[in-house]
Amino acid sequence: MKVIIINGPNLNLLGKREPSIYGSHTFEEYFEELKQKYEHIHLEYFQSNIEGELINKIHEVGFDYDAIILNAGAYTHTSIAIADAIAAVKTPVYEVHISNVYAREEFRHKSHLSRVCKGILVGLGLQGYDLALHYVIDTK
Repeated sequence: MKVIIINGPNLNLLGKREPSIYGSHTFEEYFEELKQKYEHIHLEYFQSNIEGELINKIHEVGFDYDAIILNAGAYTHTSIAIADAIAAVKTPVYEVHISNVYAREEFRHKSHLSRVCKGILVGLGLQGYDLALHYVIDTK
C-alpha cells in the first residue's frame, strides 16, 4: 500500500507557528512517528508553499497511490485549481485540518476541496493524519 501526505503553505512552520493552535511538534517529527507506527505501508511526505507544486504532486501520484492525505492549508479556502486536480485523479483524497477551521475566521469555513475529497478530518490536531491513515488501511 502506498500513501502520501501532502501539506500546503505554512505547514513547514509547525512547531514554531502559533503553537497554541498547531502544537509544538514539527511535522517532520510527527511523520517519523507515523512511519514507525505504519511500517508495513509505503508512506511518503511532501510539503510546499507553492500551489502549482501541490497540483503537480497530486498529478504525479494520483493514479498510482492508494490514498492521498491532504492538508492544503489556506489553499483549501481559495484554490479551485487544487480541487480540479483532485477531481482529475483516481486516487482518493482525504482532507485534513489540524485546527477546527469552523471555530476560526469566517473565510476558513468554506472549503473548495471538500466536495471532491472522500472524507474530511477537522480539528483533531496532528492525530487527524493518523486517523486518516487508520481509515485508509481499514478500508483497503
